[in-house]
Amino acid sequence: MAKWVGRCPECHGWGTLEQVSRALSGPHRVAAGAPAAPARPITEVALDSALARATGVPELDRVLGGGLVPGAVVLLAGEPGVGKSTLLLEVASKTAALSTGPVLYATGEESAGQVRLRAERTSATHAQLYLAAESDLDSIVGHLDTLKPSLLIVDSVQTISSVGVEGSPGGVTQVRAVTVALTALAKERGLPVILVGHVTKDGSIAGPRVLEHLVDVVLQFEGDRHSALRMVRGIKNRFGPADEVGCFELRDDGIVGVADPSGLFLADPAGRGGNPVAGTAITVAVDGRRPLLAEVQALVAGTNIPSPRRAVSGLDASRVSMVLAVLERRAGVVLRDAEVYTATVGGMRLTEPAADLAIALAVASAKADRPLRSGLVALGEIGLTGEIRRVVGLDRRLNEAARLGFNFALVPAGSKLAASSTGQVGSLKVIEVAHLADVEMSFLP
Repeated sequence: MAKWVGRCPECHGWGTLEQVSRALSGPHRVAAGAPAAPARPITEVALDSALARATGVPELDRVLGGGLVPGAVVLLAGEPGVGKSTLLLEVASKTAALSTGPVLYATGEESAGQVRLRAERTSATHAQLYLAAESDLDSIVGHLDTLKPSLLIVDSVQTISSVGVEGSPGGVTQVRAVTVALTALAKERGLPVILVGHVTKDGSIAGPRVLEHLVDVVLQFEGDRHSALRMVRGIKNRFGPADEVGCFELRDDGIVGVADPSGLFLADPAGRGGNPVAGTAITVAVDGRRPLLAEVQALVAGTNIPSPRRAVSGLDASRVSMVLAVLERRAGVVLRDAEVYTATVGGMRLTEPAADLAIALAVASAKADRPLRSGLVALGEIGLTGEIRRVVGLDRRLNEAARLGFNFALVPAGSKLAASSTGQVGSLKVIEVAHLADVEMSFLP
């Protein structure tokens, strides 16, 4: 707020201050410059330069939308030790075998000898695959000018630094500057670039948030240390679907794509074993666009326990608690004095509501100590009143179950099946149920 000042704060003299009026400057004007290329109608822009090229790893191509687009910048993030470097070394080897130019793998975390040792173990060597143990951006650009590669892989972006930028490697300023420079090079030369990114403790990508906006594709590499299954999940993709998932199996001799991963999540992949076990139920989950069969197991132990325990593994604990409450109140399955344990098979994380019916059937089967009907899958969300609600993607789920040889499917009443109007999908008989209390006679043999 303006106020009168009679005494100068510097010389402490009175009456020495004068009021001066200064004209406000007008809006800043930007001078017109010569465009790099004239604007053209969109119908005259060639599509050849934007077509995806296969990497040689089908599961990764599925997530990318067909392959790598020239000039695209891909950010692959994941926890330490999950297998990011192993996957990208496989991609580099397969791409070198398919493309006409060399592939440059720049590593700032390991020496060239260490990378070569891992490549020998995973059989990912090729004469057109070049290694450069560099942590300086200018040196990597020099390698690009010399080799003119068809693909650049930087492992990792947090270890690369630029001389003209302040801050240490991995800092916000350095990571942003390095990413901006590599993105500009990729667009200028039509060079696809894959950057490896670290993650923080909460699983988010380390570095500034603008990093995800600068790149074209963001992939999350997920996996449990106690399981061989690895998943590449698309988070952002300017050239294809952003909800696709690729499945891999990490082995001692490398990483292998799994085109049909449903068997990894089932104790009995065919679902028709000769000796069914009480407390197990099969459902079909949809991860991204891919239907995956999952097995839910339950164990009900003890009676008249004052404070019964509830243990959950691979499922949403709050949703399991809700299903148990509805199962007891609406279906008459007494669980208040017994311990209940629920889990998934194969380290799968199952959180979607479509698994509610399978959880309820597994618990009811464990309580009665009677196995479910052989070859049965259950799909449906359970409401608080016990009604079975419809789920999305039911046709895809049923087609996957039919492909794997299942015989029966419990689905919510009123489901509109595009695949069949006769209640039959291939050899799969579809049984509609409206309420949880109506399910008992359908699933018990």
